[in-house]
Amino acid sequence: MSEIMTIYPWTCFHRKVDVNKSPCAHVLCLIFFQVHGILRRSSSFNTGRIEHLYQNPQTHTEGNMKLHYGDLTDSTCLVKIINQVKPTEIYNLGAQSHVKISFELAEYTANVDGVGTLRLLDAIKTCGLTNSVKFYQASTSELYGKVQEIPQKETTPFYPRSPYGAAKLYAYWIVVNFREAYNMFAVNGILFNHESPRRGSNFVTRKISRSVAKIHLGQLESFSLGNLDSKRDWGHAKDYVEAMWLMLQQEEPEDFVIATGEVHSVREFVEKAFRHVGKTIVWEGEDEREVGRCQETGVVHVKVDPKYFRPTEVDYLQGDSTKAYQKLSWKPKVTFEELVKEMVDADVELMKKNPNA
Repeated sequence: MSEIMTIYPWTCFHRKVDVNKSPCAHVLCLIFFQVHGILRRSSSFNTGRIEHLYQNPQTHTEGNMKLHYGDLTDSTCLVKIINQVKPTEIYNLGAQSHVKISFELAEYTANVDGVGTLRLLDAIKTCGLTNSVKFYQASTSELYGKVQEIPQKETTPFYPRSPYGAAKLYAYWIVVNFREAYNMFAVNGILFNHESPRRGSNFVTRKISRSVAKIHLGQLESFSLGNLDSKRDWGHAKDYVEAMWLMLQQEEPEDFVIATGEVHSVREFVEKAFRHVGKTIVWEGEDEREVGRCQETGVVHVKVDPKYFRPTEVDYLQGDSTKAYQKLSWKPKVTFEELVKEMVDADVELMKKNPNA
């Protein structure tokens, strides 16, 4: 059995399941791998998004899922774990991944997202596995930042607009450097926004779905957002993880843009989420004074708060995944509307069980 290692938050496990009922983590179960995940030490449990795997005998009881304590800021532990596991594939999904927070934690973001990738690549080299390991780096559409062309593809110039984007830019180029310097099978997946019900609660899509669920259940009256007019290319994480795996199954390592090609605003996400629970949002006011009011009840459910604005905004991201379609035979399956509905439905069920979740 091959060994696969994913860096926190790790996202795959062993054997086949119904991916229509499972989030992004379950796509890689189509391959018969043993999965090793790196987990950061915390004083509280931080395995909430993989709890369901512990209940699955195919992933946990049978020993196909193993966790190791480690950290992308600790090169010694990375060398130790990689040398012990000797994986065939490594997926580096670890990062301080919140763009707005990266302005406040700029040095930490650079350390984890940028230099952390170097530490991993160097650990592979130190362990003498450059010819046997396939390495996937979770790159990001935030590399494009102040976009230089629309849509963005593999040849579009980068222009990051945040410490997160700048750190990921270093990671992108160090992957390219190791690929060319040491003939390593290392690739960047330039993934545009990919969401699911397991998205962190402080990301805008999950904040919307959680808040709409609470409002629908009478647990909340209103919530605040930042720039309502930011436009993003949103897809479902399970589709994108499939693309990640496909990149490592190619004969030669190449970088790919993964996106739906469709663009929707934060405002539109809000409208569709509310529409799914039977509410119509109408917008009143301008700029910081704008509110979203329920047409049926007259209650204000959405407000704008400047504290959620970024110092430098990324206004428009739209990916062109033509190369992935041609070379990987990949295309997204879940529509934007289906994604919004799935996230809202999941949070309605969650808040019914535990309003404080």
